[in-house]
Amino acid sequence: MTVVLAISVLFLGYSLISGWTRGAWLTAPMVFVTGGLVLGPAGAGILGGTVPGQVVRVLTEATLVLVLFSDAVRIDLGALRRDYHLPLRLLGVGLPLGAVLGSLLGGALLPALGVLGAVLLSAVLIPTDAALGESVVADERLPGRIRQGLNVESGLNGGLVLPVVVVLSAMAVNLEEAAESAPDWVFMTAQEVALGLLAGVAVGGLGGRALLQADAAGWINSTYRRLFPLALAAVAYTAAEVVQGNGLLSAFTAGLLFGMAARSDRKFVQQFTEREGELVSMLTFLLFGALVIGPRLGDVDWQIVVYAVVSLVVVRPLAVAVAMLGTRLRLETVLFLGWFGPRGLASIVFALMVVEQFDTAVSDRILVAVGLTVLFSVYAHGITDIPWTRAFSRRAQALPSSAPENIEVTEHPRRWHDPHHPPER
Repeated sequence: MTVVLAISVLFLGYSLISGWTRGAWLTAPMVFVTGGLVLGPAGAGILGGTVPGQVVRVLTEATLVLVLFSDAVRIDLGALRRDYHLPLRLLGVGLPLGAVLGSLLGGALLPALGVLGAVLLSAVLIPTDAALGESVVADERLPGRIRQGLNVESGLNGGLVLPVVVVLSAMAVNLEEAAESAPDWVFMTAQEVALGLLAGVAVGGLGGRALLQADAAGWINSTYRRLFPLALAAVAYTAAEVVQGNGLLSAFTAGLLFGMAARSDRKFVQQFTEREGELVSMLTFLLFGALVIGPRLGDVDWQIVVYAVVSLVVVRPLAVAVAMLGTRLRLETVLFLGWFGPRGLASIVFALMVVEQFDTAVSDRILVAVGLTVLFSVYAHGITDIPWTRAFSRRAQALPSSAPENIEVTEHPRRWHDPHHPPER
């Protein structure tokens, strides 16, 4: 009962100041991660050993699925088809280059991990967090292509990296067997991605059309209409996992198709994410602080601290800067894109998967490095996102429509009718 009381008091306390913190440097993830550190074994010990690690992973994975689905619903596929260049550069150039730079950094600072361990650590940390970056991608004052580029990247990179993490983890268990069956690993990765995409397309498209038909026939009431997208996200994830596909990629793809098929229900998905989804997300960050990084703070050394800082401040910004070469974007825009790639839920899930698959000193060190990087990201991105986003938005709004930040979005009118945004006449 003490655990329930402590968590409830924390939620009640933050609720009372949540209006004041909106738009301030203090964010909800910062509050709940700090609360976890205070309540966990590193602090008061109230949450110490009360929640199994498997529960933390399941809750984190469920939260990630919900965030990926809801963020995908917000994406305008019409605008994405017209301007796919930015997310393609971020995913096609920035993602692999960031993984390579992270691997080199891990090999230099954490040689005990070995080559495979350094690559695995980099793969676990390369996905960006849609939940931590929500205040940025949801700010409509930002140029549309910047918001959409970051949103698509954070939605897809976790699903694309997951098969790689699974393969690398399996290889670490038995290196000799992995070397002999390298073609099988490549085929398995391609299969996971393909089946995840197919499952997401089928579930999202059919689910959206089914909801529209049921609503038109008067078969569904308002309460279950709001719950329908949540169940659909769960179906997309589990259906992909059943057929050995990529569940995270399926959830994001299903959100894209659902948002296209049932545009009028986008607002319900956003409302759920802002209410019930917020509760789940903050509980996840609370448990992360209490049970993932808190008990391991004593294992942190200077090499891991340097790795975490350089990973956030140098690796991603440098990779994004290279990916943006030739786009003619302003320097501040490139720096903005490079900085706002926070690490969070996906990295936590992947690190816990690695420890679960092979529990060794290498996997424990990977978990410590990932946990500290996510901890730094929660505070560093939380402090900077609102001030920089506001300042950047003001400067971006002053740019002409022909500026690279705006041109590929503003020069094309909408091709579909959105009831909340009537077509221009």
